[in-house]
Amino acid sequence: MNKTVEVLPDQPALVARALELILSKLETAIEQRGRFTIALSGGSTPKPLYEAIANQKLPWDKIHIFWGDERYVPADHPDSNELMARRAWLDRVDIPAANIHPVPTLEANPELAAAKYEEQLKEFFNSSGVEFPSLDVVLLGMGDDAHTASLFPHTEALKVSDRLVTVGNKDANPRITFTYPFINSARSVIFVVAGANKRPALAQVFAPVADDFTYPSRLIQPQGELWWLLDAAAGLELQH
Repeated sequence: MNKTVEVLPDQPALVARALELILSKLETAIEQRGRFTIALSGGSTPKPLYEAIANQKLPWDKIHIFWGDERYVPADHPDSNELMARRAWLDRVDIPAANIHPVPTLEANPELAAAKYEEQLKEFFNSSGVEFPSLDVVLLGMGDDAHTASLFPHTEALKVSDRLVTVGNKDANPRITFTYPFINSARSVIFVVAGANKRPALAQVFAPVADDFTYPSRLIQPQGELWWLLDAAAGLELQH
């Protein structure tokens, strides 16, 4: 694993650096494989990043969009990660509808939805199931409890290692989430983290020894590149 930690002066600089990095990965992927695959994160931090991507002139027909996690709500619900990404980015560019791969959230239960999304991923990547497929980029945030995607501390989702997608749980509300081994199969994992409230969790995630099940972001150890992009408020104690 190739790990890089960068502390940027403020949120605009954080967004600019994340944009630069994603565009670089996109260019390489399309050059080498003819397409670019990215899994998006939710929350407030990536919204200006998505807006910035929407302003780029890109080969939209070669870009495929997935989601690393999703709340179990309809796609038009205010809490939907898909809705946020569509408003900030996807509805503003000429990307083919078939290139957008949202999490199904209208199944009879979340377990069915997780299984269905896993099947869609396997079909897209033509994966037989022995080895996990590799997304070009998995974009992640981190909560002040060190959760990432919908992998929350001390939940059953953290124990799932034989599937791509599982059901996460936040205060008894189900979510659909990539499993940590699937995230770890990515070519590049990019954390974008902002805010002083993240410092205590980051200290534990970066500590030589701590409990992975208490601080789930520690489980993210990809086979490819791991990028931690932090604003100064979040990364203050990690600056050398």
